[in-house]
Amino acid sequence: MSNGGVTFVNRFTAKGDPEEFERAFAQVAKFMADQPGIKGYTLSRHSEDPQQYVNIALWEDAGALRAAVSHPEFGSHVGALRQLAVSTSDLYQDRHRVQG
Repeated sequence: MSNGGVTFVNRFTAKGDPEEFERAFAQVAKFMADQPGIKGYTLSRHSEDPQQYVNIALWEDAGALRAAVSHPEFGSHVGALRQLAVSTSDLYQDRHRVQG
């Protein structure tokens, strides 16, 4: 059953130093973690290609995510990240979830 939440999946390809990308991501993540409606996130690096990452963020609903990325300060936080990586993203409605 759906719990009404959404899952935001963002795939990144770092353009340069992966460590620099991770530092910039951490700054954006700190901002996003303070936004209403976020339930958690994970940044994972590909096991064989250190330039490839996936971020999976859980949100209460799509409106909360839209509000976070529309926040006046969002652009200043994400600017460095956009210079360091190319990304593609998708939003999924939760259908089944198991929590341990």
